[in-house]
Amino acid sequence: MQLCTKLAHVGLCTDEKTGAISTPIYQTATFRHAGLGESTGFDYTRSKNPTRQVLEEAIASLEGGAAGFAFSSGMAAITSVLMLYNSGDHLVVVADCYGGTYRLLDKVFSRFGLTASFVDTSSLAALAAAIEPATKAVLVETPTNPLMKIADIAGIVNIGHQHELHVIVDNTFLTPYFQRPLEQGADIVVHSGSKYLAGHNDLVCGLAVARTAELGEKLAFIQNAAGMILSPADCWLLLRGIKTLALRMDKHNSNALTIAAWLKSHPRVKEVHFPGLADHPGKAVHDRQATGYGGMISFVVDDAALVPQVLSRVKLIQYAESLGGVESLITFPAVQTHADIPAEIREELGINDRLLRLSVGIEAAEDLIEDLQQALE
Repeated sequence: MQLCTKLAHVGLCTDEKTGAISTPIYQTATFRHAGLGESTGFDYTRSKNPTRQVLEEAIASLEGGAAGFAFSSGMAAITSVLMLYNSGDHLVVVADCYGGTYRLLDKVFSRFGLTASFVDTSSLAALAAAIEPATKAVLVETPTNPLMKIADIAGIVNIGHQHELHVIVDNTFLTPYFQRPLEQGADIVVHSGSKYLAGHNDLVCGLAVARTAELGEKLAFIQNAAGMILSPADCWLLLRGIKTLALRMDKHNSNALTIAAWLKSHPRVKEVHFPGLADHPGKAVHDRQATGYGGMISFVVDDAALVPQVLSRVKLIQYAESLGGVESLITFPAVQTHADIPAEIREELGINDRLLRLSVGIEAAEDLIEDLQQALE
């Protein structure tokens, strides 16, 4: 069965008793027991809920994993995954990661003795050199946020598994429609489901998928113990969003290809970061492990003074944080999504005061280009 068909049928006819086409929202905190020692399989919604179960089984199937988990946000998903590790453990983490991930490791988990080295994971040599005796996992994004660097998933898996490390891949930008890291040997995939999976800028949620049942059991324990679950109503919204993922991702992808090429030719734009461009570093690796490029572009303008002009003059494109919705959004990573990364590190990475990040929506590409043109004039 092709993936677009699987996506359209997510949550279809899961209630055999009524034959409902759409999965019902089981808006209940608790479930009645038939008798002492008897259970329907559902006891309390924090532990398990029928609507959430359908969603979790769906994302596990789409990613090719053994078990899926739905959380109240993308950061809740990453937090739960990091809870697999102990005080004294060490992680190797992608350097230009989402600012919230950096903040979580640098300001929160560091207080409990979990340490991290932030490295350029597009370099297998740099990644291998960062591994220490206490290292337990590698956490990568590919493409990265916001510089769109590409990590070689299979290469990282090879190195990581030689050292008995978990390989965790944030697959938010591409979704299982374009990239399935577990099939390339990664151990855990995480998503900010708020983005492309939900797709409409109206839902905050997170997902994680474990490749093995053993790892799934550990994540299930943490999910229940910590309680950072996604509500039944929000699970239903996410199921509905996932049904149109194939259509949306194809349109995001085609629009981004057109707009990235246009930006590259603009005299006020000095750099364009998009893996679909022929000269993008890592494009060959990306093409080997993914089937599309997604809808995220970052670009560097020639003058920092142009940034506030663009942000104030765009009309069709909305100046807002987040990404992956049907509407196009633009943001300024240095002062928004990545503000928690120290300025000197941001500058070294290339997240500077001239970098803008564009989440390309599903509007007509010509209309988006016209909006960017007038904003850059």
